[in-house]
Amino acid sequence: MKNKNLYPWVVVALLWVVALLNYMDRQMLSTMQEAMKVDIVELNKAEAFGALMAIFLWIYGFMSPVAGMIADRFSRKWLVVGSLFVWSAVTYLMGYADNFHELYWLRAVMGISEALYIPSALSLIADWHQGKSRSLAIGIHMTGLYVGQAIGGFGATVAAIFSWHSTFHWFGIIGIVYSLILVVTLRENPAHALVKETPIALGEKKPSLFSGLSVLFSTWAFWIILFYFAAPSLPGWATKNWLPTLFSESLNIPMSEAGPISTITIAFSSFIGVIVGGILSDRWVQKNIRGRVYTGAIGLGLTIPALMLLGFGHSFAAVIGAGLLFGIGFGIFDANNMPILCQFVSAKHRGTAYGIMNMTGVFAGAAVTELLGKWTDGGNLGQGFAMLSIIVLVALALQLYFLRPQTDNME
Repeated sequence: MKNKNLYPWVVVALLWVVALLNYMDRQMLSTMQEAMKVDIVELNKAEAFGALMAIFLWIYGFMSPVAGMIADRFSRKWLVVGSLFVWSAVTYLMGYADNFHELYWLRAVMGISEALYIPSALSLIADWHQGKSRSLAIGIHMTGLYVGQAIGGFGATVAAIFSWHSTFHWFGIIGIVYSLILVVTLRENPAHALVKETPIALGEKKPSLFSGLSVLFSTWAFWIILFYFAAPSLPGWATKNWLPTLFSESLNIPMSEAGPISTITIAFSSFIGVIVGGILSDRWVQKNIRGRVYTGAIGLGLTIPALMLLGFGHSFAAVIGAGLLFGIGFGIFDANNMPILCQFVSAKHRGTAYGIMNMTGVFAGAAVTELLGKWTDGGNLGQGFAMLSIIVLVALALQLYFLRPQTDNME
């Protein structure tokens, strides 16, 4: 734990488990709809289920910039620990919910607590890993999200064996215990502590909590990154919340089978994508400063035909193949978001910047989640997935044309 060369990777390993729990706890609800609708009748309507998923996203989105600003000023270790403890406790309590309104408000609280995690975690990893290992470190951390998403896909299977109540209980207990482990194992980066403790020059006003916003929004490149991040979030959240339903409808299989198949397909391929994208980006940027931008563009490019095939494919090979292609592309894209941000935004404002990016992406995801709920009731879920490829294409073009970094680590 005291080895300066090893500990940055220990941080990645510790946060990898938190990332897994983060997505596992939020994802399993999407596959347990069938089991829960027996006890909670409102979930028999896809639109109501879409609203339940969307409230998490709206709250999560509103809290993300605030979480980022807090992460730039306070201990990211304690933000991670507190966030994990609260959302795990909420997961545990969801097992006691006996009506739609209780589930709705618990999902809202989960949105608040989970929002504190990603800006703090990615900012912490970016500080511990600079230069040749940043994209790979971020990518490895992202694999935790995908594995958690895959395990969450087994929620329906576990609920079928035991009950949906017990599933929420045990997953919540695991997170609570792990938060206590992090108290003694996770450390803040010393450089971050020095920045916070730097004395203010005589006569200089202490910067406000919102001072970073003016810096970010006056940077034109940040606006491009914002759209570049938000546009792929539409299909990204669509796959998280509606891919099990799409697989079930396209392949005519029950949700207990579609849930694990869809989430494992995306998780497995995304796992490959972030590792490949991380290694490629870290090597390419050593030879060409736009290497990270080009790597992210390759990832986005792969998702475009994948979305078309997800929308219009109906054979097992077509749907599974499209899911694999989308996961690889999105993984490559995902591994390079924070590293690209680091090329344009200094360490003092990265938490805030990622929080704003997260808010924009999540709001896009919330909107598409509700919209796809209505389209599902109308029998047009596949068409909705295919149409998302157009927005991704626009983001890809803007990224390649405008993002021209001058450094790999903005000071």
